[in-house]
Amino acid sequence: MPQPSITIIGAGFGGLGTAMELKHAGYTDVTILEKADGVGGVWRHNDYPNAACDVPSSLYSWSFAPNPDWPHRYSEQDEILAYIERTAADQGVLDQVRTGVEVATATYDEATRSWHLTTTSGEQVDTDVLISAVGQLSRPSIPPIPGVGSFTGPAFHSAQWDHSVDLTGKRIAVLGTGASAIQFVPGIQPEAAHVTVFQRSAPYVVTKVNRAYTDTHGKLFRRYPRTQAFGRNLTWVITEQFNKALLEGTPMKKATELIWKAQLLRQVRDRELRAKLVPDYPFGCKRVLFSNAWYPALAQPNVDVVTEPVVEVLPDGVRSQDGTLHEVDVIIYGTGFAATEFLAPMQVTGVGGADLQSVWEKGARAYLGLCVPDFPNLFVVYGPNTNLGGSSVINMLEASSRAITTLLRHTESRAARSIAVRPDVEERFDTEMQERLATSVWASCHNWYHQDGGRISTNWPGLVKEYQQRCDNLDLDEFVTA
Repeated sequence: MPQPSITIIGAGFGGLGTAMELKHAGYTDVTILEKADGVGGVWRHNDYPNAACDVPSSLYSWSFAPNPDWPHRYSEQDEILAYIERTAADQGVLDQVRTGVEVATATYDEATRSWHLTTTSGEQVDTDVLISAVGQLSRPSIPPIPGVGSFTGPAFHSAQWDHSVDLTGKRIAVLGTGASAIQFVPGIQPEAAHVTVFQRSAPYVVTKVNRAYTDTHGKLFRRYPRTQAFGRNLTWVITEQFNKALLEGTPMKKATELIWKAQLLRQVRDRELRAKLVPDYPFGCKRVLFSNAWYPALAQPNVDVVTEPVVEVLPDGVRSQDGTLHEVDVIIYGTGFAATEFLAPMQVTGVGGADLQSVWEKGARAYLGLCVPDFPNLFVVYGPNTNLGGSSVINMLEASSRAITTLLRHTESRAARSIAVRPDVEERFDTEMQERLATSVWASCHNWYHQDGGRISTNWPGLVKEYQQRCDNLDLDEFVTA
C-alpha cells in the first residue's frame, strides 16, 4: 500500500526532529506547518536580552547531529536558532516546512481514516497522519490582572519582546521571576534608570558553570568526534542523577541546595533583600534555575524587589497589594506560558465527534504523552507528562519520534490505515503517572506543572532512560489498527 501522508504542526525541535526521524525511516510525504515566519519554535520567539539555554549544548542538540562549533558550553538563543536552521537544511527537511500557516481545526474522518485540517486563513489540508509538535511552552501567558490593558506605555511579554522599545533610562516593571526573567533582568538592568521586579515566589538559583569554547575544542571535536560524544554522554549521566535527586531526594539534591545557599550568601550581602530571595517551598518543587548574574543584578542600587502581589495595572504604573503605586515607563511580563493547555487553541475532533479539549477538561493525558484513545493517527510530541525537571528534553523528543515511526510501520505491516491506543492501556498508564507524581517533589507546592485542581499534566515522573526504554519497546498488542 502507498505510504501515508503525514502532517506535522510546529517547526521547533520536536517537529523538525520528528520529520528527520521519519525521513531516516523512509517516509517522504511529510509536510510541516508552522505559524511563524521561520523555523525554531521557542528559540525563534524568545529573543529577549541574554536568552540562553540552561542545558549544556552538547546535550541540548540532536544526538545524530552533533555540533563541534558550539561557541559556549551553554549556548545563547541566536546560536541555538542557527543550529536548528542549519541542521534542518542539512537533514533535508527545511523544504518540507510551510511557514505562516496556523491550524485552527483538525477533524478525524472515520470513513477515510484520515484528518481534515482547516487553517486560520481558511485553507483545507487533508492528511493520513497528524502529528502535533506545538510544545508546552509556545503560548505566552499574561495573568488576568485588573486594568492589564490600560497601561499607556509599552507593555509586552518576554516571549514577544518589542525590540523597538529603547529601555535606556526607563523605569521598568518586571512581573515574574522565572526562567526568562532571571536572564533578561541582568540584561536590561545596566541601561535602565530603575527596575522594579515583582516576585510572587522566589526561585532557587544555582551556579551556571559556563565557559567559551576555543578553536582547539572545535578542532578536537571535528577530528575526534568521540571526544564530543563522551562529553555528551557524561553530561547525560550527570543530568540523570539530577533528575533522580529531584525524584528520590538523593545526596545530590542536598548538595545542589547547598550550592544555591552559598551563592545567595556570597552574592547578596543585604540581609533584607536576601530574606526576600529565600524560596518558601521545597527545593525542586518549581524549576531550579541556573544563573551567575541574577542575584548580583537584584543587588544593584537601581533594582527593587517587591514581594507584595500586583493587584492592578494603571495607565501610569502598577499597584501592589499594600496600596503602593509604582510609576513606570515600561512593563515586561515574565509570566511564563500556558503549559497545561496542550494543543490549544486548536479545535481537535476525533471518533464520534469527541472533542479533545473536552476530553482533557480535567487535565491533558496521553499514553507515553503520545497517543489518545478515540483519536486515531494523531500523535503528540512533547505531550502530556513528558516534560523534565532537569536534563535535556531533546532525548525525550527523539524517543517520541522513534515510537511514532514504530507505530506507523506496524500500521503498514497490518495493511491498515489507522492506529490508536486502547482506552484501557491509556487509563492504566495515566493512573500510574498520577500515582507516581502524587509523591514527587512537584506535588509539594503550586507550580506551572499543575492543571487547575492539582493534577500534574506536564512532567515525567521518572528518568529519561525509562522513557526511552518504554518508547523503544512498545507492546503493539496495546494498539488497535483498522
